[in-house]
Amino acid sequence: MEPLFALTVLGILLMSSLSTYAQEIFGYCTTPDENSGTCINLRECGYLFELLQGEEVTDQDRRFLQSSQCGYRNGQVLICCANSRIRNQQPTIRPRTNLLPMAPNCGDNFEDRVVGGKETGKREFPWMALIEYTKPGNVKGHHCGGSLINNRYVLTAAHCVSAIPSEWQLTGVRLGEWDARTNPDCTVGKNGLRDCNEPYVDSPVVERIPHPQYPGNSRDQLNDIALLRLRDEVQYSDFILPVCLPTLPSHRNNIFLGRKVVVAGWGRTEYNFTSNIKLKAELDPVPTSDCNQRYASQRRTVTSKQMCAGGVEGVDSCRGDSGGPLLLEDFSNGYSNFYIAGVVSYGPTPCGLKGWPGVYTRVEAYLSWIEYNVRA
Repeated sequence: MEPLFALTVLGILLMSSLSTYAQEIFGYCTTPDENSGTCINLRECGYLFELLQGEEVTDQDRRFLQSSQCGYRNGQVLICCANSRIRNQQPTIRPRTNLLPMAPNCGDNFEDRVVGGKETGKREFPWMALIEYTKPGNVKGHHCGGSLINNRYVLTAAHCVSAIPSEWQLTGVRLGEWDARTNPDCTVGKNGLRDCNEPYVDSPVVERIPHPQYPGNSRDQLNDIALLRLRDEVQYSDFILPVCLPTLPSHRNNIFLGRKVVVAGWGRTEYNFTSNIKLKAELDPVPTSDCNQRYASQRRTVTSKQMCAGGVEGVDSCRGDSGGPLLLEDFSNGYSNFYIAGVVSYGPTPCGLKGWPGVYTRVEAYLSWIEYNVRA
């Protein structure tokens, strides 16, 4: 049997199957023979792909392949492949809980990138969140950002939770937003047709979890990271999806020197905002030693649990939000996904000063804390 013909036959067999054995949860699955696996494209699963290319595919083999189906992606059938037998697989820093998504089921970006642009595309970075505060007189405003990491939790900065004015209350999160002036957000294409996102979703926050060792308004802003638990389970769509946590081996203890990272948001801080439309800026990570040398005059120290990026005049995390993400595009198992490398913590005042990079909480250093604090 020719390989391409075999793939076609397998596709028909799998798509016509009324039930599947493999159950996928955010990239995890269980194979028909009760091994832990990852839900991936068939071509990446060496032993199943080779089984299909054999001269004869037995009824037993066919049943096993049918039972290994675990989902679809971009019209392609996904197979539950035993972790010990994934082709060219490197070990990953796997979360100890299946509540947190893994690539390819996170960090998807549906928008064609606008090269050199300051505004994002309408569907770009669908994990971005605006954090809502209720002020005296029941006045509501959005003054920090965050990132959806699963269907119940948003990751943000601790200072957006614990270092806000005493008369403010953090009450909600907005997802699926692009232009804060309109709902839904629409654009007109070159063909003259309107293209609209779905309306944004406002979800009340029922639990605020700043890192217990966050020191408040100290200079160094150590452990500036927090989780927000949403009251309602988030329904994913093309406009609302989680970002990936930095779990690849290459992410461990890495500040990504020589790579490009992206900060995104609406330019909002605790006290002001600069844009109604979601913005982005591409930055270069900066060595920690250089960052410490710069901030020494401010009596601040950057630790291994933080990272620095930027320092180009006029381009900084002012283009994003306090609590918003510093993003890294990376590749795993043949997929390109965005990972949250950092959380916007602090920077120079005014922002965007030449030679003054922004400081970010390095998310990989807090994976265990995140895993410990999320629940179904």
